[in-house]
Amino acid sequence: MNEILKDNYLALVRAALWGKEPAVWHADQTDVLMQLNAMQGTDPLVFPQVLAQEDIPAAAKMQMKGMCVHTMQQHVHLQGTLEQAWKALERAGIQPVLMKGRGLAAFYPEPQMRQWGDIDLFVGKEQYHPAAAVMRETFPDALKFDEELDHYRHYNLIADGVSIEVHRVSVSMQHPLDERRYERMERKGMNDSERLEVNGLYVRVPEATFNALFVFLHSWEHMMTQGANLRQICDLALLLHHYAGTIDKSRLGRYLRQLQSMDVWQLYTYIMVRHLGLPEEESCFFTDACAARAERMLDDLLSGRMVQPKSADTQQGGAPKNRLLRKIHTMRERLGNARRMKQYSPSYARHMAVTTLLNGARRLFAKDRHWE
Repeated sequence: MNEILKDNYLALVRAALWGKEPAVWHADQTDVLMQLNAMQGTDPLVFPQVLAQEDIPAAAKMQMKGMCVHTMQQHVHLQGTLEQAWKALERAGIQPVLMKGRGLAAFYPEPQMRQWGDIDLFVGKEQYHPAAAVMRETFPDALKFDEELDHYRHYNLIADGVSIEVHRVSVSMQHPLDERRYERMERKGMNDSERLEVNGLYVRVPEATFNALFVFLHSWEHMMTQGANLRQICDLALLLHHYAGTIDKSRLGRYLRQLQSMDVWQLYTYIMVRHLGLPEEESCFFTDACAARAERMLDDLLSGRMVQPKSADTQQGGAPKNRLLRKIHTMRERLGNARRMKQYSPSYARHMAVTTLLNGARRLFAKDRHWE
């Protein structure tokens, strides 16, 4: 992506995040703008600004208006499903915590323009099975999975076209030490959850310091696997801004260091400060020392190069059927992913490699799970 296009796009995003004067987009690059926004999940965030320009082609304006209207309608639909699920759980004596999506949209100048497609409700390990049962009773016609296994991160059902995820854990950690440490962080963050009003419904969201950690880890997980988008970094920037002065910087720093993630966090803060307009004093642990690596990560993100490439075996039909060969195949893929992430964070890539080797050795002697 050329620098002019990148700068123009990021100017649009900054204006949308902070409610500033609309940035100008060149009409002859409208097709590129549409593609870029679709890839980065920022379509309805920036479209209202572009619609104010007179030289944008009429067909493109119609498409942008349609996207904005659809997003607002989807908000109403999702809000109704959220209220139904939330109240059903509370009636059953279960206190859920709303993660991601709607809780993060509340931090935007125009919450109805932040897309969200599913409902993530954390209930914890003890309430996992009862909460899944409540959701099945509340939405009897929903598409359901037959199993709610204890090593799954969440139980999922689709009610009236809306995916509802009932979480037993918020993030899955591969390294056993990371897993134990994160479990303690999660317990405090969810037990100390905070009240938030969303369109007349009072919900609970994770405690601010833990929420910052969780939103960051969720995005980084996508960076390492499925491919993230810029909107996830926008979410974190607005969360940090909203809770400026509230986040416990000392505790957040301790969490990041314990999870070997401080270097990656600084890549994010560089992007948020230098490109998304977050004030440096609100970013926590900002540094310019990682500038070259952060710029590379941003360029790869905007160009769609963050998606994990498939191995030759996967492209030709998936992992081997033999148990031992399948585990070797999985280990090779994960080590390859660690090598790919080394260009952004060498320290975290080393942690990934150690985790892969340790987890691979542990799984080699564990009971086989054919669905993995």
